[in-house]
Amino acid sequence: MAYTDHIAGQILAAHLKEGELIPGTEVGIDIDQTLTQDATGTLVYLEFMSLGIDCVKTSLSVSYVDHNTLQTGYENADDHLFLQSTAARYGLYFSRPGNGICHQVHLERFGVPGQTLLGSDSHTPTAGGLGMLAMGAGGMDVALAMSGVPFYMKVPRVTLVRLTGGMPPWVGAKDVILYLLKKLSVKGGLGKIIEYGGPALKSLSVPDRATITNMGAELGAWTSLFPSDEVTRQFLIAQGREDIWTPINAREGALYDDIIKIDLSTLEPLVACPPSPDAVKPVRELSHIKVNQVAIGSCTNSSYHDLKLVADLLRNRKVHPEVSLVISPGSRQVLSMLARDGSLADMIDSGARILEVACGPCIGMGQAPSSGGVSVRTFNRNFTGRSGTPDAKIYLAGPQAAVAAALTGRLVHPGELGAQQKVVHPKRFLIDDSMIICPPKHPDKITIRMGPNIKPLPELEPMPDSLRLKLLLKVKDNITTDDILPGGAKVLPMRSNLPAISEFVFASKAPGFAEKAKIAGHVAILGGKNYGQGSSREHAALAPRYLGVMVVLAQSFARLHHANLINFGVLPLVIKYEDYGQIEQGDILEIMGLRKTVAKNDELVVDSPIRDQFR
Repeated sequence: MAYTDHIAGQILAAHLKEGELIPGTEVGIDIDQTLTQDATGTLVYLEFMSLGIDCVKTSLSVSYVDHNTLQTGYENADDHLFLQSTAARYGLYFSRPGNGICHQVHLERFGVPGQTLLGSDSHTPTAGGLGMLAMGAGGMDVALAMSGVPFYMKVPRVTLVRLTGGMPPWVGAKDVILYLLKKLSVKGGLGKIIEYGGPALKSLSVPDRATITNMGAELGAWTSLFPSDEVTRQFLIAQGREDIWTPINAREGALYDDIIKIDLSTLEPLVACPPSPDAVKPVRELSHIKVNQVAIGSCTNSSYHDLKLVADLLRNRKVHPEVSLVISPGSRQVLSMLARDGSLADMIDSGARILEVACGPCIGMGQAPSSGGVSVRTFNRNFTGRSGTPDAKIYLAGPQAAVAAALTGRLVHPGELGAQQKVVHPKRFLIDDSMIICPPKHPDKITIRMGPNIKPLPELEPMPDSLRLKLLLKVKDNITTDDILPGGAKVLPMRSNLPAISEFVFASKAPGFAEKAKIAGHVAILGGKNYGQGSSREHAALAPRYLGVMVVLAQSFARLHHANLINFGVLPLVIKYEDYGQIEQGDILEIMGLRKTVAKNDELVVDSPIRDQFR
């Protein structure tokens, strides 16, 4: 088959700089656009500054502030000034606090079909809903892309999800991706690009498509892609950006590595149960569950279409007296349109609490549930502790099921609300880019503002040729970057201060890990399958490295975390299933002739008291 017959192959071929498009081999591709957000951005720009480049080399790069907008101390405000001044100095656009969540704003104002986008956020594939090859990456990779260096990746296999039929009442785009997560699991997309096709595409709007590509990150996929078709063109016309539209479709007869068929007419409202996005059940099976909190928004379901639907369902109704409903619009455009058409009043009158235009509760930045509480969220992740409450139970659902839970106090089929409301997509969005600051004409006159919270990147010792390591921690499957380094209002403000943030490494899974690592010397960690899934935060690699973690052994790694470990000099070693059970916490491991062995082949001998071999 010709790799360039499908959409992903066409875009990769147009950007290919090094290598051949053969699945499993490494290639280097040109990156057209980059994005960062403030939880990862400060580190990205410190890395970019260390490269000595005078100006970004991409066609467009955007620095967003959307994660750390809760200003309980000086740290976040200072970092916002640093990000704004670095954007001005190096030629980036700057999306101010309050302008919106990076993925929603990028979809609205910057995404271009057929181009490549690299972002220091794992949900960058949201722009795939616009026909863009958009991938999450570590901050160092993004910094290098901004400097004009190709992005190196292994050519993924491509899976086609063929959509047929029409969605029944009360079923939405969130149910499509939840169905796929149930079918494939959080490891099902590893090494793949997920491409969507079939006759049902025309029924999915760009916001619908973006919801699906956003949560492709939960499959572990490189990215997810929809064609750029007439639906895409109509969305761009409504955004006043029709001039950048170009059609992109798979060629007739394109062959795929796998084909998954989904008849949308067979779907029903679904919910992901704690503690994983792939623990999916029909909502009708969960009506016995009482709900304490409902949170609607995030980069997954905060578009105008989604929140207009929410407002229509809430109109002339009241939130259940034992439920707290919070709503966070995805962008200032969305919030302004809701205010102008009366939808915001409907939300407020129902008893909903309106949060600022930001990520907010999705990353544990406020609105933590009550102890032992049940929270239904239209978000993309429900890992234990991510909400800010360790024993809370987080369920993921679409806007329809979330509103039903808010009104009834239980997880119920939204059909209990009566007839479904139909939302008409606007022919023209409200366009006001005044909170996006363009690069200045004289960037050399800009002074970069660095507050006391920003510390220089530390110089880390090179990887030695021989290592003697203490296996300080053994963990199970699906360890997340939230497990490795928690987010939330307490930890994230220290993202620019590595010595401070490293104190929280494995704080929830293994309290005292940081102190033990400091006195242990060189350290190793042993994980199960899919180690490092979830957020792209490179702090989850850099902070353990700062504490002396030199090697992580696991049965498999999430792609982004694997890359981040390598970027910061931590050796990721893939081990066999049977070897995992033979190594115990506290073992001493020895590696000799490391550099020569790695340069020659993929097999490395690790000696321990039980002397096993690992691949």
